[in-house]
Amino acid sequence: MAILKRVFDFSLASLAGIALLVPMIVVAVAVRLTSPGPALYWSQRVGRYNRIFLMPKFRTMRTDTPAVATHLLQDPQTYMTPIGSFLRKTSLDELPQLLCIIVGEMSFVGPRPALFNQYDLIALRTERGVSTMLPGLTGWAQVNGRDELPIPEKVALDEEYLRRRSFLFDIRILFSTAAAVFTGAGVTH
Repeated sequence: MAILKRVFDFSLASLAGIALLVPMIVVAVAVRLTSPGPALYWSQRVGRYNRIFLMPKFRTMRTDTPAVATHLLQDPQTYMTPIGSFLRKTSLDELPQLLCIIVGEMSFVGPRPALFNQYDLIALRTERGVSTMLPGLTGWAQVNGRDELPIPEKVALDEEYLRRRSFLFDIRILFSTAAAVFTGAGVTH
């Protein structure tokens, strides 16, 4: 399973990276033209076995935004760039993570990588064995609530994925993710 998953991840991420190169350039230019600062934001995230890695996203927040989970900000909308909400709703901000999949720090499907300072989430995932998996671009929790889920429910879904993971389950999650992205379901900011 692990070898098949890695071959699938590498092949699909490489093809997607080539196919989406022009749209990613367009998004990068749009980010730079609509707000001061770099197009990419490199976030410290928790990977497999709780190792920290740098995860790129197209920047959706101002450069002076505190490095905390968005739901912990007093008023997240005040930090959003002019196109930030659109990038998040369409998940276009996630496209640079294809690089993390290609180099093997992430998978297409797995628990979403926690921020380095989401101690409660990290502790619960470690306790439940979820930290043994590569984090994913999407996951079972994302297609079952995304930003709307409280941490215990999110970890319970991550743990369910750990028990049920298979190539076919990953394909199901990928198709469910495409549907969620298309409708914007579960995005709260």
